[in-house]
Amino acid sequence: MNRLEREIPPMNIADAEQLMREAKAAFDAHGVVFFLRQGTCLGAVRDGALIAWDDDLDLGSIIGMHGFSEALIAPVAETLRAGGCYVEVVQEGLYTSVKIFKYRIRIDWQCYRVVQGTIAHYPGVPFPASLFEELTPVDFIADQYLVPSPPDAYLTFKYGPDWRTPKQVGYEKDVLDAMPAGSVPGRPGRLKQWFLVRFRPAQTGRLLVLDRNGDPVAGATVRIAGISTSQTNPRGIARFYLPVTENYAVQVTANGIEEVLYEEALEPGKTYVYRPDPDQTAGRYFVLTEA
Repeated sequence: MNRLEREIPPMNIADAEQLMREAKAAFDAHGVVFFLRQGTCLGAVRDGALIAWDDDLDLGSIIGMHGFSEALIAPVAETLRAGGCYVEVVQEGLYTSVKIFKYRIRIDWQCYRVVQGTIAHYPGVPFPASLFEELTPVDFIADQYLVPSPPDAYLTFKYGPDWRTPKQVGYEKDVLDAMPAGSVPGRPGRLKQWFLVRFRPAQTGRLLVLDRNGDPVAGATVRIAGISTSQTNPRGIARFYLPVTENYAVQVTANGIEEVLYEEALEPGKTYVYRPDPDQTAGRYFVLTEA
């Protein structure tokens, strides 16, 4: 599972469609309302199909909406396991993440909690909960699936105003550019984060930013999407609050060059190293190494 998450291979579309149908049958069997989200929603709304280069299926449900409760997660997971899926359930403050694997394909089913009128989509986009109160059906994979409503507002929140233009590389920056600065509702604010970084190293991540020659870069900007923005010290190290071990989107701006690392596995208490690649400044995943 960990290897598949890090390799991010494109899905076999026929297998992905079959897995989607199996997942829908499990949800329907337990009366669970779910919606397509992120890239799966984008493909369904824009193309009427899965995106050819996508690497996973993205589904969502909201605790407290449409009759869905956290108690329904376990029976759905058991039904999927009985159908041959590997299922892992991870509790997080803003959501419960259910990772489902079969056919070498991953489904990310996020079960969100509404916090201050918002739900936090990866990588920390605070969507208005009103987008999910009335879901809209779309024709997709020879069936009907639900998407947030109105779909164009949801996709603009996530991908920016240019969401109708297919992009295999470069959409990551669009996502971060469309996000508000700072932390999403439900995360500690700036003052509490400062306290945690200063006095709770076990809840702090560190990133050493190097230049193309391998030398530390002072004054580089490190943004952990949906959480905070910090600067590297004279030794090239930025410190920042990390709530849990999870994948995060990291934006590094050093010596006037900006790169978005859309998925990086970070664990509180550890130090990571960023090394730029002069031949590739976009579309890299899981490139940070432990110091």
